[in-house]
Amino acid sequence: MSPATAATSSMVLRGGRPLEGSVSLRGAKNSLPKLMVAALLTGERCRLRNVADIVDVAIVSDLIRALGGTVESPEPGVLDICAADLKPMERSVLREFSGRSRIPILTCGPLLARFGQAPVPSLGGCRIGSRPVDFHIRALQDLGATLHEEAGNAHLSATQLTGAKIRLDFPSVGATEQVILGAVCAEGVTELSNAAIEPEIMDLIMVLQKMGAIIAVNVDRAITIHGVPALRGFDHAAIPDRLEAASWACAAAATNGRIFVEGARQVDMMTFLNRFRQTGGDFEVTGQGIAFWRASDGLRSTVIETDVHPGFMTDWQQPFVILLTQAAGVSIVHETVYEQRFGYVEALNRMGAKIQLYRECLGGLKCRFGQRNWLHSAVIAGPTPLTGAEIHIPDLRAGFSYVVAALVAKGVSTLTNTDLIQRGYENLTGKLQSLGADLLST
Repeated sequence: MSPATAATSSMVLRGGRPLEGSVSLRGAKNSLPKLMVAALLTGERCRLRNVADIVDVAIVSDLIRALGGTVESPEPGVLDICAADLKPMERSVLREFSGRSRIPILTCGPLLARFGQAPVPSLGGCRIGSRPVDFHIRALQDLGATLHEEAGNAHLSATQLTGAKIRLDFPSVGATEQVILGAVCAEGVTELSNAAIEPEIMDLIMVLQKMGAIIAVNVDRAITIHGVPALRGFDHAAIPDRLEAASWACAAAATNGRIFVEGARQVDMMTFLNRFRQTGGDFEVTGQGIAFWRASDGLRSTVIETDVHPGFMTDWQQPFVILLTQAAGVSIVHETVYEQRFGYVEALNRMGAKIQLYRECLGGLKCRFGQRNWLHSAVIAGPTPLTGAEIHIPDLRAGFSYVVAALVAKGVSTLTNTDLIQRGYENLTGKLQSLGADLLST
């Protein structure tokens, strides 16, 4: 599989056409890179299947190669990874990859296990709110690593990581992954409480269990990891991308079309499916995937509060807001996960949407942002006709949402910085064309 280098920097769409047809999912963007990092814990060959041709996979492939490992693709959708000749990460390698992705921080645990040292990168990725590296460092320090700070060249060291009792302040996905990757080869038992339990976390745990790890997922967000002295290779198919599935569902209902999403799994999307149906969308689950469309009685307003799994995903929020601009009545969205998740709203209002942002918590869920002056609640009045506009894409999920808005809008929209969407959506242009979207140029 060639790296996803065919991304385009702009897209011109004429709206007004219902999307009709089918698309297929491959591995989840939020799972694939982490499974690739898990391969660094062993010198044996690892085979990863159901791999999407997205930018994040290409970045992690390059990172593994820069560390001395090999990444090969014997056939489309399959990667063979071998870290037998892995070497410590040079500072030059760290600088090259730190700003391109959030994944380099997750190499700290495997590198500590293999070499007893690991440089500390900054976090890259979308600018949607604070993603501090502190959670990661603190977790590894709890496992016995020592932090050395030297004029912007911080690194961690550990002769042997040791199991510990760790409680996360917030069930962060990244921090949970960091603890698990650090603890699987630590000496003794690690008890992690207030952990994230997203399906992508379970996917990582399943891979590590195949590698020989002993990991128990208990009640009340508790994960217990019994350290083992060594891990072996794996053969694993990544779970399909539930975020992409929800994005196409919103596109189907917003454009009043019908899209069958091959590979979509009901078990990963139950919270989304409930809200989708309550809002006037409908769906049919089959053994091959899920079909999505707008019900005959139209779209209705609703109240949504984002939350960690099994709540309503923060990454489902943006495309769903586009859907709500076409729903009758006043909808409320309370964002509780990332404080700057509504940066995309201004462009929607320029297209004709009626969305007002508030600093107050417009919802009942516990929220970290209510006293910190963040615009983290939205009131959406609908239905409102949208008109085409020129829009610069600020982040991945907002990017797909703007695509949906452009498909709904009357007239022509020009989207720039569309390369960013390729981080998480494989073959976006091809899928849009197959669904009947009116792409004037890409």
